[in-house]
Amino acid sequence: MSETAVSETVASTTASPLSLSEELVQLVRVMHLLKNQSTSGAGPEARERAAHVLLFPLTRQGPLRQGALAELVHADPSTVSRHVTLLVDHGLVRRVADASDGRASRLVVTPDGEAVVDQMRQERAALFAQVTADWADAELHTFTAQLHRLVQQLTDHLPTLGATPGAATTPEKDR
Repeated sequence: MSETAVSETVASTTASPLSLSEELVQLVRVMHLLKNQSTSGAGPEARERAAHVLLFPLTRQGPLRQGALAELVHADPSTVSRHVTLLVDHGLVRRVADASDGRASRLVVTPDGEAVVDQMRQERAALFAQVTADWADAELHTFTAQLHRLVQQLTDHLPTLGATPGAATTPEKDR
């Protein structure tokens, strides 16, 4: 879609929280389809690709306990456990003793795991470079900054979702 067509589409809709939420729902659907395309099939490659997603928070956050990883990615602990087993079996993650509790272990990304993360980042960057090829640098910068702001504010509201209206809640980062 050309820049003019995008401007006309946006101009024809009233900017509101409702229109924003509808666009975000569409974005989530498209991202889900993209994810499904990259993990299509039912074989081991699809399971591996789904497990590989866990490498990103481990490279960003550093060694984590498996339960903390499940919490961080908002996933069922049993699903994370299956994915971690696959990552360990393929040499992408290793378990190391937790220094604060020798009975527990932390997950550490191996050099092979880091290579997988790098490859996935390159694939994602290539896709977004292609999709935004006709965007001006200023447009890309503004959109990225605003999207970052939205994601941060949504993240800040996660602890309040589902809370009783009017009840006082404290964002996780302030606890």
